[in-house]
Amino acid sequence: MQLSSPLTDHASAAGQPAWSAVGAMTMCVALLIAAEFMPVSLLTPIARDLGATQGMAGQAIAVSGLFAVATSLLIPAVARRHDRRHVLIALTWTMLASLVLIAMAPDFTVLMLARALLGVTIGGFWALSTATVMRLVPGELLPKALGLMYTGNAVAAALAAPMGSYFGAIIGWRATFWTLVPLVLINLLWQAASLPSLPPLPPDASKATTSVLGLLKRRHVALAMAGAMLSFGGAFTSFTYFRPFLETYTQASVPQMSMLLLGLGVAGFAGTYGATLLLGRHLYPLLRWLPLALGLVTVLLLGVGHHLWVTAIALAAWGALNAAIPVAWSTWLTRGVRDAPESGGGLMVAAIQLSIMAGAALGGLLLDHFYITATLLGGAALLAMACLLVGNGRRLQA
Repeated sequence: MQLSSPLTDHASAAGQPAWSAVGAMTMCVALLIAAEFMPVSLLTPIARDLGATQGMAGQAIAVSGLFAVATSLLIPAVARRHDRRHVLIALTWTMLASLVLIAMAPDFTVLMLARALLGVTIGGFWALSTATVMRLVPGELLPKALGLMYTGNAVAAALAAPMGSYFGAIIGWRATFWTLVPLVLINLLWQAASLPSLPPLPPDASKATTSVLGLLKRRHVALAMAGAMLSFGGAFTSFTYFRPFLETYTQASVPQMSMLLLGLGVAGFAGTYGATLLLGRHLYPLLRWLPLALGLVTVLLLGVGHHLWVTAIALAAWGALNAAIPVAWSTWLTRGVRDAPESGGGLMVAAIQLSIMAGAALGGLLLDHFYITATLLGGAALLAMACLLVGNGRRLQA
């Protein structure tokens, strides 16, 4: 299906697709995902080194979500006055500064500050990513370009947690974050060489970006944002604390934990690919049943968590289902808010990051005050609510 909007029309008129620029953005997305979620597999050593509880360390993910929310809501209005090339490169420099601060953090306060800077990049880059890609390739190539970018997401999701766990045990969590710094520098050079000038669009093409929150006046958009928040919030209530679950419930060693998390991540490729094949005709059933299936697997983990190999299979299923959810919601965005892609992108990123922040916070509270069982059950409950809200999908259509 060919998507049409002022932005895709602009891309079509531009001639040849800028695949190198799409590749640079894909690499940046992968690095962002790696930096955002690497603490999931490093919660225990980070907490121990900085004198915090594991629940407090989990809030490092929550704070990046808070700043990502604020940035994603503000960035469309800011970006429409500047060349997108300069904005994206500036955001990548901010990620670099964040990683250096994380690696050098002397205490928990500095760690939180560094994660806040990372949240600025996450919110800004993701909010602009879809609309930017729409200007880099013609409309008929947009699904392929977005699929490439989400492949970067899947690669990082597959590698961040297990590599963090493995290298954290060998060289320490600080050195693990240092390994990302040269990769970000390479990405900055790639962006500088490949991203074309993307000046502000004419007023008639960008007027829809003036109000991100204004989109919530559309009933189907407001309901979709609620459904997305419940889906992502439920997933991250559990996912953020999989390491404590595997340590205390499964009693996995560090090498075993690394392999379990790697299996979860690699299964994400299957989930991404499978969702891409089904989205053309089955978008709304996927939005409805994916969170319910993910919630059921989350509960299943509590039943089989004492058995290593069965846990490995359940985690692989969890990873596949979880990876399919963002693909489904990004596809809804191109249909549900196609007339305002930058504002819609900002709003979707805000909703997702707010749900990640809330999910990580809720999971940490349940872990600190109850037990890991409560954390996983809380996540499953939110996922079931997402299924109920989406229903047959009619309420999510304009």
